[in-house]
Amino acid sequence: TKIFCIGANKTGTTSLEKLFKELGYALGDQARGEMLIKDWASSDFETLQEFVSTGGQVFQDVPFSLPGTFQFLDQKFPDSKFILTIRDCDQVWWKSLTSFHSKLFGSGKIPSAEDLKTAEYRYKGWTYETMKLLYNTPDNDLYNKEILTGVYNKHNQDVIEYFGPESKKLMVINLKEDHSARKICEFVGSEKILDEIPWENASTTGNKLKQLAKKILKK
Repeated sequence: TKIFCIGANKTGTTSLEKLFKELGYALGDQARGEMLIKDWASSDFETLQEFVSTGGQVFQDVPFSLPGTFQFLDQKFPDSKFILTIRDCDQVWWKSLTSFHSKLFGSGKIPSAEDLKTAEYRYKGWTYETMKLLYNTPDNDLYNKEILTGVYNKHNQDVIEYFGPESKKLMVINLKEDHSARKICEFVGSEKILDEIPWENASTTGNKLKQLAKKILKK
């Protein structure tokens, strides 16, 4: 059984990844998944299917967190389970995303298009390309709140409507809920039960991404 974490980035997906590692699940290679962003944009899921089929039990972040991917995954892997992580509201999500990107790419300010074009992550400009492909915002307003929250809300709504309110394949959860870790463990049928979410804070994640960027530059 595959487990797909399909909540938007900055809904606790990194903490969810850490939880599954502690439970002993094999995580899909996030770097390899994120390099499929252009395939996702062109609705070419053949490589994604191969990626999911050949390794890992749990998959999260890009492209699994992006609109439309979950329908394909459900059709190709019908015995899978899906976890949609959400925040308290779309404004909280937007603030979390912009704060994270500000620390990582904008020296404390919301990054400009030029900041993202020169940012080294998977490759130079990957973050800029991903923002444009996902949100299609103008360069002078890349983090337009209305557009970004619109995409966030529509993705969540599409997921819930697709699976239906009584689906046993989908869990919708805010990781801040009481007993959220236990609920997730029970949902996926884990023999090991955790009582607390192993939170991964923004500064820790940011440092990991910076270290990754340095490694990429050395190659």
